[in-house]
Amino acid sequence: LSGAVSSSSGADLLSRIALNDNKAGMEGLDRDKINKIILETSKGSKFYENELKKEQQVNQRIEKMMEQKARITKEQLKQAQAEVDKLTCELERSRELGRVIVHVDMDAFYAAVEMRDCPELKDKPMAVGSMSMLSTSNYHARRFGVRAAMPGFIAKKLCPNLVIVPTNFDKYRAVSAQVREIFSEYDPHFMPMSLDEAYLDITEHLEERKHWPETMRTYYICDAKTGNDADRSAAESERDELSPVLFEDSPSSSPSLSGADGKAEVFGTSAEEAVREMRFRIEQKTSLTASAGIAPNMMLAKVCSDKNKPNGEYRIPPERQVVMGFMKDLPVRKVSGVGKVTEKMLAALGIVNCDQLGQQMALLSLLFSGTSWHNFLHISLGLGSTCIERDSERKSMSTERTFVEMSDAEAQYSLCRDLCQDLAQDLQREGLKGKTVTLKLKNVKFEVKTRAFTLQYAVCTEEQIFAAAKDLLKVEIDSVSPQPLKLRLMGIYYTSQGSSTLPPSKKPKVLSTKHTIDKFFKGNAGQKV
Repeated sequence: LSGAVSSSSGADLLSRIALNDNKAGMEGLDRDKINKIILETSKGSKFYENELKKEQQVNQRIEKMMEQKARITKEQLKQAQAEVDKLTCELERSRELGRVIVHVDMDAFYAAVEMRDCPELKDKPMAVGSMSMLSTSNYHARRFGVRAAMPGFIAKKLCPNLVIVPTNFDKYRAVSAQVREIFSEYDPHFMPMSLDEAYLDITEHLEERKHWPETMRTYYICDAKTGNDADRSAAESERDELSPVLFEDSPSSSPSLSGADGKAEVFGTSAEEAVREMRFRIEQKTSLTASAGIAPNMMLAKVCSDKNKPNGEYRIPPERQVVMGFMKDLPVRKVSGVGKVTEKMLAALGIVNCDQLGQQMALLSLLFSGTSWHNFLHISLGLGSTCIERDSERKSMSTERTFVEMSDAEAQYSLCRDLCQDLAQDLQREGLKGKTVTLKLKNVKFEVKTRAFTLQYAVCTEEQIFAAAKDLLKVEIDSVSPQPLKLRLMGIYYTSQGSSTLPPSKKPKVLSTKHTIDKFFKGNAGQKV
């Protein structure tokens, strides 16, 4: 085992840089062929060297873990199983199935926006990003193994005809704002996770929806020739023409209406129909599609949103037996928060799916930290947070950009200000303030550094945030002087007053407004895991 784990061969490195076909649109590809191209293209690059270093570190962790496992006694396992059983009973008693949580994820968002605005790209494999790193790819490109977070130079080897379009965040933010307007009608306190995804609790909406006449659940189909607005419900458009009595007593019983303004779509009152309506309105308003997951908690909703991508939805009914059946064969990597490092460490123990995760929980409790194995236990039981974090509870926000090599100090300061501006707008929109500013930098060797500064009082304006972030950036620029600071990623992470959700020394793991992994897997028993 030791020899295998310490190996730094190309085959060993593949576990880090190989094709991750868990992504929608990448099923059934020739993994061996794609992985060979990825490996050969990566060799000698800074990306390869950095991934090789990380892989060696992971292998050392696995080696220590396996040595620790060999020392575990039967008595220790027995005691650990008793502790696992006790916690499992507590969690089962607190299982909450009464909320209807939705995770909405725009399909290949950046790429979809670019294809919408440049129709000639629709039938071509394309991605958004640069030769150094891609942000996303369309479904044509995914058939070649091209994915987000892949260096563009590798993607071009996989797909020589790939069109790479530079990112345009102003455009994506504008489209995201349109989508969020629709979200707010189903859950005014929805939680955006990035520009292209959000969590909603539609429990209250569904209660109200039960009493709505069909006209309030009817939306006109947008016709390019007539310019109809799909977001204008039939109820709104007919209200001027119908008396109050007619409006209340004469809803159409037809699932499809035709009137002076053209055809319309009628939606039902169930959770599936409400989400289908939401997705319909998004497509009509933006010409972009969205996928959604509907479940009793956030963890399950996130997994479900990937089940019928693109342009689909999937629901897990609020029944324990159904939830457990769904989790049984689910690969652990499908769960948000389980990355390639955790996946490899679990695989070394023979754990690939969530059923195996549950079976080996006693062993995991002896090999992993309390936080980690508690997370694993929640996952194996299909448990997750049922309380979407509201604005007043949100403790942190962040934004970051990946780009081609940037070594000009003025350009770096300019980008820093842009990020602070984005963050300030989000803070002010949600009425939040913060005290700790964390600067995240990734250099051209793919090494990540974070630097934090805590202010004396909570602030929320662009100038106040930038004042702190600029000083942190200056320290890093001066530290390598007279050589330039060569960057490929910059991020600003902002933590609210008094929050200990994520210490400044921790590396932010999100691209936009996010909650933390701890919050995501917070159990209903009230214990953070």
